[in-house]
Amino acid sequence: MQTPSKEPESSSMTHEEEEEMLHDISKLQEQVQQMSCLQKLTEAKINGVESQINGVESKIKGTEAKMDDSKTNLKRDMADLKIDMADLKTDLKNFLQEIITNGEKVVKDKR
Repeated sequence: MQTPSKEPESSSMTHEEEEEMLHDISKLQEQVQQMSCLQKLTEAKINGVESQINGVESKIKGTEAKMDDSKTNLKRDMADLKIDMADLKTDLKNFLQEIITNGEKVVKDKR
């Protein structure tokens, strides 16, 4: 069964109303474009800030690694210094023992 074709309804809008509606549509399109541009700009700024944050985080990690290396080197140097001091103490003790054993005076008389 076929539906009877309808005659197009005649527009009940006046020419002025049509122009006003077209003007409103144009304004809405402009607003949408502005919002789209603002959204893209905001996203670009966010990406820029995220990039800066990543750069700062990388610098922080690099600084932390340098600090860890410095701590390790300092601990190693302190351990070496303790060994050197112990060796020096032993050497001095042996030297003094040798002097005393040989009968040499450790302290000179000032008379």
